[in-house]
Amino acid sequence: MRTQVAIIGAGPAGLLLSHLLHLDGIESIVIETRSRADIEATIRAGVLEQGTMDILTESGVGERMRGQGALHHGFELAFGGKRHRIDLTGLTGKAITVYPQHEVIKDLVAARLAADGQILFEVSEVALHGVDTQTPSATFMHGGEARSIEADFVIGCDGYHGVSRPAMPAQEQRKNFQRIYPFGWFGILVESAPSSEELIYAQHDRGFALVSTRSPTVQRLYFQCDPTDHVDNWSDDQIWSELHARLENHDGWRLKEGRIFQKNIIGMRSFVSTPMQAGRLFLAGDSAHIVPPTGAKGMNLAVSDVKLLARGLEQFYRQGSEERLASYSDDALKRIWRAEYFSWTMTRLLHTFAEATPFEREMQRAELENIVTSRAMATALAENYVGAF
Repeated sequence: MRTQVAIIGAGPAGLLLSHLLHLDGIESIVIETRSRADIEATIRAGVLEQGTMDILTESGVGERMRGQGALHHGFELAFGGKRHRIDLTGLTGKAITVYPQHEVIKDLVAARLAADGQILFEVSEVALHGVDTQTPSATFMHGGEARSIEADFVIGCDGYHGVSRPAMPAQEQRKNFQRIYPFGWFGILVESAPSSEELIYAQHDRGFALVSTRSPTVQRLYFQCDPTDHVDNWSDDQIWSELHARLENHDGWRLKEGRIFQKNIIGMRSFVSTPMQAGRLFLAGDSAHIVPPTGAKGMNLAVSDVKLLARGLEQFYRQGSEERLASYSDDALKRIWRAEYFSWTMTRLLHTFAEATPFEREMQRAELENIVTSRAMATALAENYVGAF
């Protein structure tokens, strides 16, 4: 097969890039190791910044997001037995939408297939070749047959464990920045009415907790845990007891319970690999960077990467210029490092660190008090949260 852009990975980054390129008249083929059913059923959080909402809407794939997503104009910080609202719209003029990542994927898959876009699911043995030449290619198995794609560019959107980043030339010269956090999140999906109209981020001596709405009947809840723990070690009663202890406050508000139908534990890390390009191979999304979910930046960073790549590829094919593509890493990393900083700050601010001294815990509480009493500090947090930069 021959195409202009070969895209490795059918996550939000790869699918959105393929969609945006199609709108610009640029051909692409997407290959994905999982099945369509798998990528559309893998439930992940989705807090969409205003800029992400705008891109989905402007590119024609935002109808379900607008109809089914929950538009939030603020969120709450809970600590010391009280809840404090951060007025995102009042402080920044922008809002966020809670719309799960797998729903975004459904919208993008539907759009690509409606436009006769090529997505090859359930491929295996993917390998990249000649990425430092003008004719890069990808080989793989599909339907029991060996296949290949020749392209002008290869875009790696296949995540942290994918083949794209290891295929970068000069691996010994790469710089990887990483922090592994000593805790994870225990996540549950619950059949219940919402406990709150907006997200609640709670700091507690027992550890962090988060209330997130999925729909009028399904809620997503998390609490800080040992990343080596196992969901089978927690009964439903123990889970609810822990969430009640960390979330409830002095005003009588009470968390609503329901049937827990999914449990999982996710580890947490901060990670950046540079550069994000080499020859005709470019990385986007989790292939190049990961943020802890506390800052709600993961999918938004992937969309930001893709927006830059789409503009660069459009310039290449329309004007014959590689100026934007040449500056892709530098341009993307400006946003990435700011998001890494914010996600690290939120993680440090809201989680309980076992090694923290009593002094450090008081400083953590003082910083939270400063945020909720200072408009300037609340504005800085809100700007970072909605991506107003």
